[in-house]
Amino acid sequence: MSENTLKKIIDKKIGRINKLKKIITIEDLKKKIAENKSYINFKEKIEKNIQSNKISIIAEIKKASPSAGIIINEYDPLKIAEIYNSNDATCLSVLTEEDFFFGDLKHISQIKSKIKLPILCKDFFIDPFQIHLAKSFGADAILIIIAGVNDKLADQLYEEAIKLNISVIVEVHTEEEAKKALRFNQALIGINNRNLKTLKTEISTTYELHDVLKNHAGPLISESGIKTKEELLEIHEKTKIKTYLIGESLLKNLDKNSIFSVLKSNKP
Repeated sequence: MSENTLKKIIDKKIGRINKLKKIITIEDLKKKIAENKSYINFKEKIEKNIQSNKISIIAEIKKASPSAGIIINEYDPLKIAEIYNSNDATCLSVLTEEDFFFGDLKHISQIKSKIKLPILCKDFFIDPFQIHLAKSFGADAILIIIAGVNDKLADQLYEEAIKLNISVIVEVHTEEEAKKALRFNQALIGINNRNLKTLKTEISTTYELHDVLKNHAGPLISESGIKTKEELLEIHEKTKIKTYLIGESLLKNLDKNSIFSVLKSNKP
């Protein structure tokens, strides 16, 4: 692949955000944020579970992905959120990227109007403007993908999110990225088992990076590629990580998914 998937997505996102900034101002977004009463502390909910020795699942809502193609044909984000909520999901992750995942920021506000769970806006953040935009739709957390931004931009995004009182997940895939992420002391750190450049998934990434990150002040998250309850429990046993972001394996089996049974008992 001459041009990696991540670069393609970010190039598209830059174009979209530049167009949007011509028609919406930060002041417009600040007004929407001030009027929105739906916010829940994403990081705090996960930290409380950790303090109680409970596992957390951030359940992902998405129609498609570059690695899986279309996952759900009859895509109804609110219906999926209701199923996750009834299965005791800790938080939700809502894919809002438009061109490769077929997402929409409106899905966050639709879900928030009915369901009281913290929501991560899962998107490709390349401009502090997007953080205001995400929060204006009700997002409680945003994502900084270290592989997709330079160090200066990562710092800008993090600082803007902290100012806006929105939780931050800093996502890493390599040892170098993990070391960079340690400086974001108020963030959660997500270990993405999927390489966003090749789309290959390896659970071993969590094990390899855990040693680098285990002393980070904030919660660690194992993301992507977790297919079964047994895999989740094995990761927990080896690393003591208590927070997991899971998408495709839940979406492909929404009605009776054994992964949720971890939350029912919640005795890791």
